[in-house]
Amino acid sequence: MLIDPILGASHKRRPAAVLNHYAKWKYLVLIVTLIIMALSALPTWFGEDSAIQIPASAGLRLDSQAIATTLQQHQIALKRLDASAQKTLVVLDDPQQQTKAKAVLAGYAASPDKLALALTPAAPSWLLNLGFSPIKLGLDLRGGVQFLLDVDVMPVYQQQGEALTNGLQEFLRSKHLPAVTVRTLNDASLQLNVTADTSSAIRSFLTAQYPQWQVRHDGEQLLLQLIAKEQDNLRNETVQQNLQIMRSRIEELGITEALVQRQGENRIRIELPGVQDPAAAKDVIGATATLAFYEVSPRSVGTLSLPDNQGRRVNVTKQPVITGAHILDARSGAGEMGQAEVNITLDAVGGKQMTAFSKSHLGKPMATAFSEYARDAEGKLTQRTKVISVATIQSVLPERFRITGVGSHQDAQQLALLLRAGSMTAPVTIVEERTIGPSLGAENIHNGFAALALGMAVTLLFMALWYRRLGWVANVALLANMVLLFGLMALIPGAVLTLPGIAGLVLTVGMAVDTNVLIFERIRDKLAEGRSLAHAIDRGFDSAFSTIFDANFTTMITAVVLYSIGNGPIRGFALTLGLGLLTSMFTGIFASRAIINLAYGRNFSRDVRI
Repeated sequence: MLIDPILGASHKRRPAAVLNHYAKWKYLVLIVTLIIMALSALPTWFGEDSAIQIPASAGLRLDSQAIATTLQQHQIALKRLDASAQKTLVVLDDPQQQTKAKAVLAGYAASPDKLALALTPAAPSWLLNLGFSPIKLGLDLRGGVQFLLDVDVMPVYQQQGEALTNGLQEFLRSKHLPAVTVRTLNDASLQLNVTADTSSAIRSFLTAQYPQWQVRHDGEQLLLQLIAKEQDNLRNETVQQNLQIMRSRIEELGITEALVQRQGENRIRIELPGVQDPAAAKDVIGATATLAFYEVSPRSVGTLSLPDNQGRRVNVTKQPVITGAHILDARSGAGEMGQAEVNITLDAVGGKQMTAFSKSHLGKPMATAFSEYARDAEGKLTQRTKVISVATIQSVLPERFRITGVGSHQDAQQLALLLRAGSMTAPVTIVEERTIGPSLGAENIHNGFAALALGMAVTLLFMALWYRRLGWVANVALLANMVLLFGLMALIPGAVLTLPGIAGLVLTVGMAVDTNVLIFERIRDKLAEGRSLAHAIDRGFDSAFSTIFDANFTTMITAVVLYSIGNGPIRGFALTLGLGLLTSMFTGIFASRAIINLAYGRNFSRDVRI
């Protein structure tokens, strides 16, 4: 107890304040975070091996020993073979032999289309069992193929016009009104020749049933046009549906880490990293094949006349019983006589329609039509439809049935793959194709990381020479920042490292050091004011925080905008930039402060001038 001689009051001395001290749990959080991120970044260091993925459903007629012997006979070096109940992974020593190995093994598979090229992590199994995996590499680093597809939405507009025409004719028949002549002016406009007696009824019907069509009266004609908003909606829906179908087709091909995204109003960009055989991917991605089932009609008026495989004409109803949109699954197989066939599984709606139709048409023929779009000699996109089979309905068809007459077994496998992946809602055309070889991708990786290493080396040297006692702290924080950034990119499912992404990494080095530069300069200013090192450190970190936060926050806004509206390389740069901002804030403020606290910052004296 002390007595103040002036005030005559007694008081206790307050305990000395402890500067630059973290609670133990903060150090624990820092250490655990660094360990987890280091483990996450480690598989990237080991890289990936080329492999062939063989699912159990492929029906491979070789066991593990036979696979190794077969590959050895074809002079294909096998690194290891991972077999499980669901799949077999054949890992190769030479990535250049991946396509050759797939072709060899496909000859021993019942469903060769299920064999897929793959890349598997080369990291130790204990690391992979913890759930960590390497950073996914983009097309420019791994090599592969890029397609730019144009979606033709005009057939969608035509289908809307055909639906209106069919609905109108049905309405006129139900009201016992004379039929009207419908002429297509363009893909989104129709012209109807009407009379005074039918004009009012037709306009009322169109207004009530087809509000998406604008109707104008011009003498004895009605001019119909899809409104602009409806055209935009149809275009957006068509492109989005084709995007989903493209993703499904790529999954069927077994290609991993593909990028499928919209570009512009009606184009789709597809990047397939690691694909060494672009021809197979091109055949599936650019295909627009679909099936439709029609009732065969004995009449030639008011029907469609389609050719069959022998060139004969088959008359079918204009409206199909069901289309490929109702097909859930399709598998190729062999019939009783060894002929190729495709086993079809329909969804609930399609199954009910097929069951109802076959029940009411027992003993009557049904045609299976195959349709695809192709460019003619003039470059115009045309639809080609042919009847691949005409069969008499012997019994009620359930949701599962089979079709024959599909050509060879290879044709059946290709058709089954397309039907499983979905039928295009609009035809697509490959307008651009680019191929990047694995050697060019490896060169990009070497040059990119060489630039990163050079930038880090110069930065580390400068910080060590300029800031001396505090410089090594900044260097440790910078190395920790790189570990955190690589670990975070490996953990995020959609993160892909591209060549511009490496540029973002190099930029992150400068931004991470900039955080420490701001703090260290503030510490120097406080020391120049005569403060002790402990107080200079404490006040330096506090005063620099707002400046660091404002600078990084405004840059983060730019990164988010770039990632939102950009695509491809721009998004890769924005991703690494945004993640680098987060990790540099963490290491520059939290990690470097923890190191400085332990090394220099502890001070228990209260007899220091503030």
